[in-house]
Amino acid sequence: MKHGRLHTVMLFDCRSVADRDRGIAAAIEAVKNGELVVLPTDTVYGIGADAFTPYAVTALRDAKGPDPQAPPPVLVGSRHVLDGLVFMLPKLARDLADAFWPGALTIIVEHAPSLQWDLGETGGAVAVRMPLHPVALEVLRETGPMAVSSANKIGQPAAKTAEEAREQLGYAVRIYLEAGASVDPEPSSIVDLTGDVPRLLRAGAIPLEKIRDVVPEIVGPAETGA
Repeated sequence: MKHGRLHTVMLFDCRSVADRDRGIAAAIEAVKNGELVVLPTDTVYGIGADAFTPYAVTALRDAKGPDPQAPPPVLVGSRHVLDGLVFMLPKLARDLADAFWPGALTIIVEHAPSLQWDLGETGGAVAVRMPLHPVALEVLRETGPMAVSSANKIGQPAAKTAEEAREQLGYAVRIYLEAGASVDPEPSSIVDLTGDVPRLLRAGAIPLEKIRDVVPEIVGPAETGA
């Protein structure tokens, strides 16, 4: 049953070749069935769901906790997927993806109105990232875009291993993919391209100076006057 909450929870150690292959296959099947998975990324571990399955995205929010949450970012397995998510891809988005993807840069763009998804109150925009982690990319290339948030309960520290995520999220998640401790727990940098001027909303793993090499006109958080 897709909606059942009592199911077998499985943790696969992707540091083992055999377990990695079984785990990735199980994660792909779970996502396609509308279930939740925890997977490693190049920042912290993420809890993910099929971005186009509304009840799965709702389950993701429920798993994290009752507090109001911003719409989850969407992770993709290829730069080309970005073209299919927007009506007209801004040149700056393409330039940033070429420069920093896969990697710790999240790009906010206006998504195509025709997309059949419900991520929450997005205001017509979506935050997209292609993570630099082989396990995540292997899953994403088979599942397509996934709504992914940090694998922790609201108010709890972000999980740096799948085991830490399982301690917090338990039976809400079907498959946990373990790949060892996160190498870089620093969050991704977030660039908003929906306005007239590109803005850095969150300074993270990629410094403003490097982003400015690609987008000279970008405005940093301290320069907005907010």
